[in-house]
Amino acid sequence: MTERDTARALVHPDPAAIRLEGVLHALSDPLRLSIVRELAGSDTELACSRFVLPVTKSTTTHHFRVLRESGVVRQTYRGTAKMNGLRREELDALFPGLLDAVLTAATAEESRLPVSGAPGPA
Repeated sequence: MTERDTARALVHPDPAAIRLEGVLHALSDPLRLSIVRELAGSDTELACSRFVLPVTKSTTTHHFRVLRESGVVRQTYRGTAKMNGLRREELDALFPGLLDAVLTAATAEESRLPVSGAPGPA
C-alpha cells in the first residue's frame, strides 16, 4: 500500500464493535434506507456517484459516512471513485434476519404509502 493509499483509507468498525442501535439509527433515515435497498439489490459494489439523492453533495457524503461508521456498508476507493458494498454477511451474522426484515418492511411500506408529495387516499 502506498502512502497515498494509506491517506485515503477509510475507517470501518470491526464486526465486534458494530452495535444494533447504530445500525438501526443508520437504517432509520429514508435516504440511507434507499441507499441500502439499492446496494442490497446489486451484485456488485456501487460508486457514490451512482446514487441520485435529492440533497447536496455534502449531505450525501454525510449519509454515506453514517452508513459506513455504523457498519452497514464498506467503502473503498477505486481510482477516484468511492465504492460502496453492503456488509450483509457480517450484519446477518451479528443480527440474524434484521436486514431482510427491514428490507421487506421497506418494500411493503413503499407499496402501501403514496409517493411523497402525491395525494393520499380520500
